[in-house]
Amino acid sequence: MPEGDTIYQACRRLHAALAGHTITRSDLRVPKLATVDLTGRTVLDVTPRGKHLLTRIEGGLTLHSHLRMDGSWQLYAPGERWRGGPGHQIRAILGTAERTAVGYRLPVLELLRTTDEDKAVGHLGPDLLGPDWDPERALSNILSVPDRALGEALLDQRNLAGIGNVFKSDICFALGVTPWLPVGELTEETAARAPLISKKFLEANRNRPNRMTTGRDRPGQRLFVYGRAPRPCLRCGTPIRRAQQGDGSRDRPTYWCPTCQQGPTP
Repeated sequence: MPEGDTIYQACRRLHAALAGHTITRSDLRVPKLATVDLTGRTVLDVTPRGKHLLTRIEGGLTLHSHLRMDGSWQLYAPGERWRGGPGHQIRAILGTAERTAVGYRLPVLELLRTTDEDKAVGHLGPDLLGPDWDPERALSNILSVPDRALGEALLDQRNLAGIGNVFKSDICFALGVTPWLPVGELTEETAARAPLISKKFLEANRNRPNRMTTGRDRPGQRLFVYGRAPRPCLRCGTPIRRAQQGDGSRDRPTYWCPTCQQGPTP
């Protein structure tokens, strides 16, 4: 599931493959961009911003993409078979003489002036893996709506950018509270730890192939609670529970330990 760590890794791969190289093949398969031709331009850099990817291109252009739940960017060498999905799922192709980047199932793909990037990402809060990280501002954002559930506040990219469903569940476990606890009921100490633990988890995973929050690099034990229902809690042995969180418009499976975490539950 793409979260801030995944996007960071994807941008690093794309940057290493494309930056400094001239585009020799350009195919953007969304109606608004169908006639756009980027061939002959040089890719300047590929930068993450929360869960967003910004591919900056010579001439003051930025190709903005977002993976949401199952989008991906895949890289291929010349002559290599493309394996990211059927052809009708391809939304973008950026090729150079040495590598081809193919974007599959991209729900967001738009071309902006680089000076207008804020139109796409200006609403985001401090980026957990970015140079603008500010824990005090992130904490203030999280606490700005006291009756909002902690899990929903952590997922709101306007508060802090980079957390998805996996980290949300494990951050709440590390804090010892349920994702449904209103942020206004957090103790001052627990509230202050929320952005710090969030930063710790994402930084620890930005270079890892297998996401891990427990420190146990073994299958089935890498995460504290996410995806582990109804297996026993790694800390106390109580079966982990699962429920949906949110308004139902998105699939938000949420996991918690009923013993180790205090607060309301569904």
